[in-house]
Amino acid sequence: MENQTTMEEFFLVGLTDDATVQIFLFLIFLPIYLITLVGNILIMLAIRADAQLHNPMYFFLANLSFLDICYSSVTVPKMLDNLLASKKTISLNGCIAQIFFFIFMVGTEIFLLSAMAYDRYAAICNPLRYNAIISYRMCLQMVLGAWVSGFMDSLVNTLFLTGLHFCGPNNINHFSCELPLLLQLSCTNTFANEMVILTFSMTLGFVSLLLIIASYVRIISTILKIRSAEGRQKAFSTCASHLIVVLLFCGTAFIRYMRPASGYSDTLDKLVSIQYSILTPMLNPIIYSLKNKEVKAALKKLFQT
Repeated sequence: MENQTTMEEFFLVGLTDDATVQIFLFLIFLPIYLITLVGNILIMLAIRADAQLHNPMYFFLANLSFLDICYSSVTVPKMLDNLLASKKTISLNGCIAQIFFFIFMVGTEIFLLSAMAYDRYAAICNPLRYNAIISYRMCLQMVLGAWVSGFMDSLVNTLFLTGLHFCGPNNINHFSCELPLLLQLSCTNTFANEMVILTFSMTLGFVSLLLIIASYVRIISTILKIRSAEGRQKAFSTCASHLIVVLLFCGTAFIRYMRPASGYSDTLDKLVSIQYSILTPMLNPIIYSLKNKEVKAALKKLFQT
C-alpha cells in the first residue's frame, strides 16, 4: 500500500459522453439553475418586505429558500462547467469539499423540513396555544439546530473520509462527487465510513423522517375531525405545499441512498439525483407561490414597488 500512488484527481463521467448532447443539457440546466436562484431570492425578498408574513411559518420558508440556493450551488455550477469542458475532472480536495457541503445541505434541509412539519402540527392541532409553542425563540432554536445537526453529520463523515487512500481507478460515474461512489473507489478499508453512514447519518435521517410522519399523522387525524368541508380544505391548504416538498425531497433522496451499492452507477440513480439535487430546489419556490395566497400577494406587492 505504501508504494501505491494516491490519486489526486477524478474524472466525472457525467450524464453522457456525446458532445452535442452535453451542449443541449447545458442549455437545459443553466436556466433551471437561474430559475432556482431567482425564485428563491424572490421568496426571501417577499417575506422580508411584507409584514404580514413575519410569522414562524414564513420564517422557516425564508430559511428553506436560502438553504435551497446553497444546496443547488454545491453541485450545479461544477456540472455546468464540466458539460462544456474538454477535461471533466475534479481534484480530490475539491471532491471531498463537494461531499462535505452536499451532506451539510442535505442534512440541514431534512431537519428544517422536520421543524416545518412540527410548526404545521402546532398550528393545526393546537391553534389556541400556537403562539406559546412556536415562539420566536423556539423558531431560532429549531433553525439553528437544523444547521448544527447538518454540519455535525457532514463533519463526521468527512473526517472519516480524509483517512482513505485512492490508488485507481479514478472514474466517478456521476455528474458530481457523492459519498457512496467515492467509497467504492477507495483502495483502503471503508468499514468505518460505512458504519458512520449507518449509525449516524441514517439514524439522524430516519429520526427526522419519523418526526415528519408523526406530525402528519396527527395533522391528518385532526383535519378529518373537522366537520365542515371548507374548514378541512382551509386546514389542509396550510400544509399542502410543505407535504409536496417533503415527498419530492425525502422520497427521491431515500430511493437514491437506500438502494444496494451495486446499483449506484446506473442511469436511474443519476435521474433520481437530478430530481432531488437540481429540480427540487427549483420547484420549492414555485410550489409555495402557487399553493399559498399570502406568498402570491406578497410577490405581487414586491413587483409593484
